[in-house]
Amino acid sequence: MTSAPLKETILDEEESLPQKRKRPFFLKRFLPKSLLGRSLIIIITPLLLVQAISVWVFYDRHYETVTKRLAQGIAGDIATAILLLDDAETPYEKANVFQLMQKTADLSLTLHHGIELPPVHWQPGWSVLERRLDQAINDQLIKNLNANYQYEIDTTSLVDQVKIQIELENAVLLVLVPSKRLFTSTTYLVILWMVGSSVITFGVAVIFMRNQVRPIQRLARAAESFGKGRDVKGFKPEGATEVRQASGAFIRMRSRIKRQVEHRMAMLAGVSHDLRTPLTRMKLQLAMSGQSEDTKNLQTDVSEMEKMIDGYLAFARGEGREQTAACNVSALLKGLMQQLSFNNNPIDLHIEQEIDIQLRQENFKRAISNLVTNAQRYGSHVMVCVRKKSIGTTDEILEITIDDDGPGIPEEHRKDVLKPFFRLEQSRNQATGGVGLGLSIANDIISNHGGDLALEDAPGGGLRARISLPF
Repeated sequence: MTSAPLKETILDEEESLPQKRKRPFFLKRFLPKSLLGRSLIIIITPLLLVQAISVWVFYDRHYETVTKRLAQGIAGDIATAILLLDDAETPYEKANVFQLMQKTADLSLTLHHGIELPPVHWQPGWSVLERRLDQAINDQLIKNLNANYQYEIDTTSLVDQVKIQIELENAVLLVLVPSKRLFTSTTYLVILWMVGSSVITFGVAVIFMRNQVRPIQRLARAAESFGKGRDVKGFKPEGATEVRQASGAFIRMRSRIKRQVEHRMAMLAGVSHDLRTPLTRMKLQLAMSGQSEDTKNLQTDVSEMEKMIDGYLAFARGEGREQTAACNVSALLKGLMQQLSFNNNPIDLHIEQEIDIQLRQENFKRAISNLVTNAQRYGSHVMVCVRKKSIGTTDEILEITIDDDGPGIPEEHRKDVLKPFFRLEQSRNQATGGVGLGLSIANDIISNHGGDLALEDAPGGGLRARISLPF
């Protein structure tokens, strides 16, 4: 569908475009390549940012404030108990204080005589509760009561209680505080709500994004199939407005290309008929004119003109009307190599495994035949290797290499010989060089299959033609 001159022009235009600015290294490494992945990143990033801000606001404003208030209440109750114990003179009065605090404040108080706390002042850890309790007790006992009490707070030893030890004048007061007086259930509710809403929002976003990305994937598969020359059936515009516009543009482009190919084929059929009719009359008149030297020269010229016209029509015909179909490349190449090696130099064919691929069989045979015939013309030994090659992690290609031991092609002319009507007269025999369309036709056919044709140096000298076709 795309001829070699047009392909070369497109390549030249691409080379003349300004280079795209490179992304920073961290973006190139961590940013997903798929549209779905990038869309999810766009959704997740603000979601995480909002959640982080919400957690910080809740932690700083709500949780710490509530914990501070609860700790101040506990510290106030402990200060009240200490004042009542200071006024109690008998054990009976002290027991009444313990009983009163148990009923009214849900605090379990115990006096331990004969023990002392470590002389080193206790320091709170990373826990918000310990820090708030330390601040509240320090404010109530030391600042309000004007007494330098030594104390310790333990929030981890007991399961459902917080242990507070305060060193009084003659004993150590042990206070057991229920955990429910220092914790609020709203903490878990807020965290559960934030996490749950985030998961639900993310799940809904994934479902919607997958539905939006699916039409783009269908469009990409249709464009890839059409680029490989395969018929695209059942494709219709779907998805968002922009995707529908792109799909409609693709359908219109496909229709224009098909219509152009059909018009070209109709024109070529007429040209072929118009050119072959006078040539046939000339050949008939020359055959009836005898066998003079001039007649023989004219017959040679007419035969050469016929071959040139056949070459021009073969180049202009391109893909023709042949449809792609599943083909066993191994069997196809074995039969073709037998035909080509019948009256020419022998061909070494190496096939690693049986390979099936979608091809236009006759067009593909013409491309391989042109390359092998070209190698036979300028070399005495031709080797063809066929294998399946992996590229990346999941993709595979069909790779065919055709090596000869001829003079080869200089590197600076390897792109030129793929252009139509270019003849490398200095390194190729001008008398047998044809019209310069063999490599152009092969390159055009391979390109229309979505593949690439590259000319390289053969390992043993000569020229290597490397064909890469996607599956």
